[in-house]
Amino acid sequence: MGDPAKVKTTLEIPNSLFRRAKATAARRGQTMQAFVTSAVESKLNSDAKAEEEKPWIAFAGVFEDDKKKSQSILTAIKEVCEQVDPEDWK
Repeated sequence: MGDPAKVKTTLEIPNSLFRRAKATAARRGQTMQAFVTSAVESKLNSDAKAEEEKPWIAFAGVFEDDKKKSQSILTAIKEVCEQVDPEDWK
């Protein structure tokens, strides 16, 4: 049996993206599993860092019953708040 801390899954991605990923993994001497794991970790870490750099997101809130309205409001808040100097938040 495999490692209980791992999950086996199937993903559907465009052929061109698969070929690029496979070629990149090969150039780096990595398996596809290692490459995809690294890529997903990198993306998640990058997203988390971006959220940390935008403290206004924590105050924006959402409308549970209206996702479209929430996204519209979050977009408007983002546009305004990105004009604020991050140093002002410290």
